Amino acid sequence: MRKLIAICVLMLAPLAAGAGPAVTPERITPDQQARALFDSDWQWRLQNQPEYATALGDYRYDATLSDTTLAASRAANAHQRRMLDQARQIERDKLTGQQQLSYDLFVWEKEQAVKAAALYPFQAQPISYYAGIHINLAQLAAQMPFATETDYRNYLARLDAVPAHVSGLIEQLREGMRTGWVAPKVSVRAVPAILKQLRENAVDGALGLPFRQIPATIDKPVRDALALAGPAALRTRVAPALQELEEFIRTEYLPVARESIAASALPSGLDYYLLAVTRQTTIDMAPAEIHALGLREVARLRADMTAAIARTGFSGGFARFIVFAKTDPRLFYTSADPLLARYRRIITRASAAMPKLFAAVPAQEVQVKAASGPGTEKQGAAWYEAGNAERPAAFVVNTSLLETRPMWEMETLALHEALPGHHLQVARAADIADLPAFRRHGWHAAYGEGWALYAESLGQEMGFFKDAFSAFGHLNADMFRAVRLVVDTGIHTQGWTRQQAIDYMNANTANAPSDNELEVDRYIAWPGQALGYKVGQLKIRALRDKAQAALGDKFDIRRFHSVVLDNGPLTLALLEQQVDAWIAAAKKPAS
Repeated sequence: MRKLIAICVLMLAPLAAGAGPAVTPERITPDQQARALFDSDWQWRLQNQPEYATALGDYRYDATLSDTTLAASRAANAHQRRMLDQARQIERDKLTGQQQLSYDLFVWEKEQAVKAAALYPFQAQPISYYAGIHINLAQLAAQMPFATETDYRNYLARLDAVPAHVSGLIEQLREGMRTGWVAPKVSVRAVPAILKQLRENAVDGALGLPFRQIPATIDKPVRDALALAGPAALRTRVAPALQELEEFIRTEYLPVARESIAASALPSGLDYYLLAVTRQTTIDMAPAEIHALGLREVARLRADMTAAIARTGFSGGFARFIVFAKTDPRLFYTSADPLLARYRRIITRASAAMPKLFAAVPAQEVQVKAASGPGTEKQGAAWYEAGNAERPAAFVVNTSLLETRPMWEMETLALHEALPGHHLQVARAADIADLPAFRRHGWHAAYGEGWALYAESLGQEMGFFKDAFSAFGHLNADMFRAVRLVVDTGIHTQGWTRQQAIDYMNANTANAPSDNELEVDRYIAWPGQALGYKVGQLKIRALRDKAQAALGDKFDIRRFHSVVLDNGPLTLALLEQQVDAWIAAAKKPAS
């Protein structure tokens, strides 16, 4: 449940927690002020976003769900403004070490949050086909521990909180209807069916799984009681709430959802999209500039893909090869087990190649597992789930619609989602104990997705892409991200239609047409998010080229990667500052 925390209490707590004499107010240094502020904001976030806390392995709030009411949104906006005001009272120039970098990142994040709240002081789109309670609830159940009676009581309390959570979502959606902030129909038309599937399988599906696997270490009378209480809660509390949301979206929200797909159709739509672009790319680039960049990248990659096709021995031209690559049954698995086994072999090879490129590799391994839960057919080919002390990290493979999961994309996907992509970056950041928690567990799409896309390009240095089809798959994945620059900006600033965007993706990528439809619908639902991948990748590559040119024989790829990774997620502007500082230090003669 979303509750405001007394900031003064939280700010004093970390100062009194360590060893040494008590710190009186007049002796508080700017560094101590900053640490206290960062910690107070972090603790507020964990308590007010308990689902996020669970995902991180902090189980203090496992009995709650986030407060989704409009009052909670207003309180959260006030909190962000208060945090920004308090940060500005700290003397930045007197901060030392990593604290200045932490301060700059903290202020940037709060400034973006305050700007967003000025445009939409509520949840602009609390549910869509790809995100929301219909997806998150099952994921949450998979992330919670179920070893003790307390764990189960927490889950039961969380299930009891679903009706209030749903009521808040409906309140947010109604406010959007009242103010003109309604989602495009294409973003929500699939939601009722997914909610229905989740509701009808609540007891026998992912939500009920913990009650079908109660460990024998719990006393039998308690096990028996829990085995009854769980299904009862799912039937009497969760299912009716999901049905209420399903019916509301079908009968009230969908009829007024907008036919338009551009963010410009929203109130202050252009300002909204410009802010989204800034938040997702973390640098100042106009949509027209990004669109032009995308067109250049598409042209460059089209030439490389044509050359790669020639190396496969296929004759017949680009368009015919794309059809062949998407349909020939020899390029697809027909069952999940061999697909998963091959992914495990790829990750094992990647792990063995890591030391020559990276000075530090995560101790935590990454599992390969199949996706589960409702709506998987609406999700991508694979994704990454961060691990924690209680739960291993996972490379999650979508084994639905196997006829759309070609073998030639597998090496690139594994490099992106696992090693040296998301798993290396996320696990490395979490291991850096001297960074504040908001940096260790933070996320910026241009950095995180930019790194993962850059990590794909390391495949050649790691011994991958030797097969001509895998080499083509790598280029296709890169093309996919370049096309996004064109399509996202085309939709939201240049009047592109949904079909125009789909046709452009089909013409330039070898992705399955169904995947391209889902991708276009995601860009419509989440303006700007797709831009961070390619923008981030190109920036990291440009910084590497800059460092190599400046340092010559002194350039060390392992040290460069450490500079990029060892500060946790940053904005691209702050990342460039760190690389520039490293270059300057490396150029100095050794003393």
